This record gives sequence, C-alpha cells and structure tokens, in this order.
Amino acid sequence: MADIQSILSQMTLEEKAALCTGASFWTTTPVKRLGVPEMLVTDGPHGVRRVPDVTSILTESLPATCFPTASSLASTWNVDLLREMGQALGEECVALNVDVILGPGANMKRTPLCGRNFEYFAEDPFLAGELVTSLINGIQSKGVGASLKHYAANSQEFHRHSVSAEVDERTLREIYLPAFEKAVKKAKPWTVMCAYNKLNGTLCSEHHELLVDILKNEWGFEGLVVSDWGAVHDRVASLKGGVDLEMPGPKEVRVKNVVEAVQAGELDEAVLNEAVRRILTIVFKAAETPKGGKFDIDAHHALARRIAAEGIVMLKNNGVLPIKGAQQIAVIGRAAREPYFQGGGSSHINSTRVDIPIDELKKLAGNAELTYAEGYPPDLSFQQPLIDEAVSAAGAADVALLYICLPAAKESEGYDRADLDLTPQQVALIKAVCAVQPRTVVILNNGAAVTVSEWIGDAAAVLEAWMMGQAGAGAIADVLFGRANPSGKLAETFPLKLADTPAFLNYPGENGKVRYGEGIFIGYRYYDTKGIPVQFPFGHGETYTTFAYSQHRVSASTFKDEDGLTVSVSVTNTGTVAGKEVVQVYVHDHKSALVRPAKELKGFAKVELQPGETRTVTIPLDFRAFAYYHPGYRQWVTEDGEFDILIGASSADIRCTETVTLQSSLKLPSLLNNLSTIRDWLEDPKGKVIAEPVIGEIMAKMMKLFGAGENAAPASGMEDMVLDMPLLALLEFQENDLPIPPGKIVDQLLEQLRGVNE
Repeated sequence: MADIQSILSQMTLEEKAALCTGASFWTTTPVKRLGVPEMLVTDGPHGVRRVPDVTSILTESLPATCFPTASSLASTWNVDLLREMGQALGEECVALNVDVILGPGANMKRTPLCGRNFEYFAEDPFLAGELVTSLINGIQSKGVGASLKHYAANSQEFHRHSVSAEVDERTLREIYLPAFEKAVKKAKPWTVMCAYNKLNGTLCSEHHELLVDILKNEWGFEGLVVSDWGAVHDRVASLKGGVDLEMPGPKEVRVKNVVEAVQAGELDEAVLNEAVRRILTIVFKAAETPKGGKFDIDAHHALARRIAAEGIVMLKNNGVLPIKGAQQIAVIGRAAREPYFQGGGSSHINSTRVDIPIDELKKLAGNAELTYAEGYPPDLSFQQPLIDEAVSAAGAADVALLYICLPAAKESEGYDRADLDLTPQQVALIKAVCAVQPRTVVILNNGAAVTVSEWIGDAAAVLEAWMMGQAGAGAIADVLFGRANPSGKLAETFPLKLADTPAFLNYPGENGKVRYGEGIFIGYRYYDTKGIPVQFPFGHGETYTTFAYSQHRVSASTFKDEDGLTVSVSVTNTGTVAGKEVVQVYVHDHKSALVRPAKELKGFAKVELQPGETRTVTIPLDFRAFAYYHPGYRQWVTEDGEFDILIGASSADIRCTETVTLQSSLKLPSLLNNLSTIRDWLEDPKGKVIAEPVIGEIMAKMMKLFGAGENAAPASGMEDMVLDMPLLALLEFQENDLPIPPGKIVDQLLEQLRGVNE
C-alpha cells in the first residue's frame, strides 16, 4: 500500500482540489507525478454497466450478466445466495477493468409508487440491512469496491433532485438509517453515495450531521463519500458537509472554487486534506487488484437463473402447479416473447444473453403443444382483438400461462408510478382468459407491488417473478414445471388498494417538502398495528410442500439486554418434495414509554429440507432487537418488561410464541421537567420516589374537588384528567395552602432528581 500521508504532503493545493472532483463521467483525477492512478467506477447495482468511453454516459455498455433486480433478490431471503451473486459481480468488475460498482441501494420502500423500488430491497430495515451487507461482502471479496446508496431518505423519484424529506429523528434512526448502518459496520463498503434530495431542509450533499457526525464519526465509516451524479451544487459547501468526491467531472470551475476558498480562509485545508486522504486510500486499494481477463459467462448465467428461481414468490396456487400431464398449453402475453427482466435508467445492463420465456417453456414441456397469443400491446392502448385471440387459445388448451409485465411507461428510474394497477387491457385480458380456462396461471413481471384484487380470485395460480434478470425466463419455467420448488417470500406488502398504503396522505409532498408523517409505521408495521387488511402480507410465499414448526424455545425466560437472546425452533418438511422455508422472528414489546409497532422483524433464517426431514433453526437476537431510538436521550434504549417472541412463516402467519422478560442494563437520566405531568412523575422510577409524597395529598384534594356534585364524572375519568395535568399546574391550584411558591417546589424536586441522576 502506498504511503498516503507522504503523497498527501507532496500534493499542491490545486492537485488536492482536482482530486476531489472527477476527471470524467466515470474516472477520478490521476496525479501522475506522484504515481496516483485514476480509479474507474461504473453503474450497478444488479450488473456491471461498463461503458467503453468514460467521457460519455450515453454509449452502450460492454456485455455483462444482468442479474435479477433487488426486489427479486430480497424475495430470496437468502444471504448466502446474495454473497455468491456479489462475488460474481466482483469477478465481472475485475474482467471489465472496473474498480468500484455503484450499488447496492439500501433505501426503504416507503411507498410502492417509487419508480426506483426495483433497485431497493425491502420495506423493512432489518431485512434490507442483512441482504445489502451480504451482497457488499461478496463484491468486495474480489478486491473491488461497492458504493452503498442513496444516503439517505431517497424514497421517491418525484422531485428527487430538490425535494426535502422531512423526517423526525426517531423515524430516521429506526427506519431509514439502519440498513446503511449495518452495511457500514459489517461490510465496510469502500464508498457511500449521498442522495440527491434534501433531508430536513439541507441537501444530502451538504449534510454534515448525516455524512460526518453519523456516517464517519459515529459509525466509523473509513471509505469515501461520493456524490450521486450531479448532486453537488456548491463544491465548497459539500466538502464541508462531508462529500469527498464529486462526480462526474471534469469541472474546472469547481476545482478553482475550492482552491480560492482555502486561500481565503473560507475552507479549512484540514477538511480538504481529509477528503484527499480518503480518496487516495480507496484509489490505491483499488489499484492493488490486477484487472482484466474474462469471467465465466455460462456459470454466471446459470447463477442468475438460480437466483431468479429462488426470488419467485408463489402468491397463490390451487393445485394447478407444478404443471403435469398437459397436452396443450396456451402461452399468452407479449412478455412471453419479449421478456421484461430489468428496469430502465442508470442500471440498464447490456446482457451477455437473454432467455426467451416461450423458448424455455418448450425445453421443459415435453410432448405438449404450445400456442401463443400476444394478449396486450406494448403501450397503454386497449385492443379487444388481442383479448379475443387469447381467449380462443386459452379455451382450446389444458392450461393457460399469462405473462404480464408492466409497460416501461408505468415503471422506471426517473419518475414514480401514478398507480399500482396493471393496464386496463391486462386486467380485462386476465379476467377474460380465466373465464374460459379455470387452469390459468398468471406470471407477473414488475419491480414493486401491484394491486391484483380485481382478478386474483379468478386465477388458479399467481407467480410474482419480478424483474428477473437475463436468465429469469428459464427460472420461471423451472418453477412452472416443478424443477424448482418456489421458496421466495415477499419483502414488501401487497396492499388491497393504493389508499391503504402508509404514505398515501403524505406523498409526493408539496411546496418542495415531503413529510414522512407516517413516522416509523411503514409497510407491515403500519398494516399490522392499525389492523388494515392486505392482499398479501410481508413475508408471504407459498411452496409445493408444507412445513411444520415445533419445539420452539428461547435461551432464557429472563435475560439482560447486553446478553441478548437465542431463539430456536424445529422445522419439518411434511410434504413430498424438497423445499426451502424462511423462518421469521418478530418481536412485540408489551409496554414502552414511546409507541412501537405491533411487531418488528428481528431475525430470519432460510433452511432447506428433504421430505420428512427436521432441522433446528437457531436465530440470535441482540440488544437492538429489543431497543428503540429515544429522541429525548438521542440513543437506542431498552426498558424492563415483557416481550413476545413471534416465530412464523410470514408477518401474518405466526406459528409459535414465547414471552420473555428483559432486564435493561441502561442507567438513563430522568427526562422530567417543570411541565412534566403527574403521570410522568409517577411512571418515572426515580421521579416517583421524590414526588409521590408531594403529589399524594394534593391529588386526593383535587379528586374530591372535581368529583363533587350530582353530575360528577366517573372517578376513573377524573383521575385520568388529574394525572395528565402538569405537576406545576396541580400545585398552582393549591397555591394559597403552600408554604412556598409552586414553581419553587417543582424546582426543588428537579434539583433532587438531578442529584439522583448524577
């Protein structure tokens, strides 16, 4: 490794400033006289989009494997498989002379309308964090870097360059930062990419608290922060805010601005030096890995097929799948001949090859005869003749396979979806085909949740195949004919309708701001806590076999938070074919000082079982599994009390429950103040001891006073009214009977409390 400090000490101010801005769309600025090479980065995240001309963003990229997108990857719930995919991406980076791949994306799926949801993993931060961490570890095991993005609260495309995400501190810490935090601490990505948007009024590219205080100082991030392409508007302000590398370049004016700011004393050169140090560290780390050669195209294609199969979620099956004995199969839908396997925008991959669904069906259909009907046009127009043709084909067949994909006009990076619906033509097509063919299977290709309530009752089976990558057509065929047993589980809830979704009233925002008014209640946290019915719950997915849960146990019925807890359950394959089950562990807090969701995912494991086989699954739960972020203390806290450990096959299919008692190790100071209510004082362990002697007698008088008369309110209601009064207000009602002013009494109590806290 080069002597970074020595190189830094020899660099001129101009060279330092130049290094902090790209030399082209895809390369950093070299310093040849000091032996500093350029570093080449390229788009990801589900494939290597390496363009041969680094000065352009528009030229076609070199061939690479197009793996399934993140919504499919997340549905695998398989950290080992994602690490394997990461290794393949790393190998392709090496072969294509790429130093850093720009991905993966760890943003939360706040609303299913987000146009970039196909690039994001889940509506749950724990699941997203585990999967993102594994993918990064796989990529970087090959000596190339990953760029964790888009940090942070980048959950919509609408006005993404300028909108201010208004997020309270607790929501930010519990929902929108944990996946980034886990990846930074456990995978140590070489770079983190800042988002375009503002966070609480400040551009993420200038957000010192986000990029420096939290990312670099609190989490210990050692890599470099790179801007999203075009996210920097003021280079000096962004350097102060924590952006080390601005992309793309070249931008001579920006370099000049930095030089002049240092010379004028506006920018501390120490800040610039720190950015340079971080960039040099990653540049030389990248240079240690020899580049060039070839990657195994066939092996990576086979891996992409395996991943796509494991990401397919069987939403419904009345027994029609797997297909057996069919002599005539109607294949309907443009997507059967023109596969919809990746999203639009910066992640678009020039695939090494693309499997065609109808061709893959023919390979596995045996002697069955396949007929094809287009079903729907490539645009949003309605064409009844296409439906009539499909109905004719379906009626003459033993089974109908409907390949349905969202048109690009409805879903892509750069804009959000207007609704969650399929096109009117597609809905009419599904209903018409199902009416004449009871054995109809609908195969969905889309990047995020869609509404299916209009037709789901008519279909015999439904597969959610997502944007399944270049080998996805074969994966679908494998599942349809039983060569692969579907084991995917939803990483996002499928709502009944758009109006049910958590962010519905707070999206897309107005006057340049989008208020995250649902707070911590996104996804299943919202639906479960409010008791809102959904079409398919988080974690749902059917399979060709069945699994039984038994002998659930925890490592202790009472435990200390720093020790954590271990949850075990025996899982048996009670069916006739091998399969994989995803065991999910949720936690429910019986009582807490701040409101919490009904349940939160805190652990999971995927287990493969042969028919009749039983295995014990063990899942650890650490301090954070039971903690919540308290903005009053500005830290994660636990509280003494009971928790339910919920073990299930989905968020709505809980098979086993254990109740445990947590003993908190935290010694937190009281947050009581001079306007704290009587209830606050009595529920605070320290405050109760100090204030109870003062409160008791006066409260009794108040209850008698308010409870007098024939029309008195019930005692419980009056007690609640009194308990919710500030202690100061209660004392003021008795001011004439007190030896000293009420305010002084409260001040004395708070002084005693400070002594106890210390």
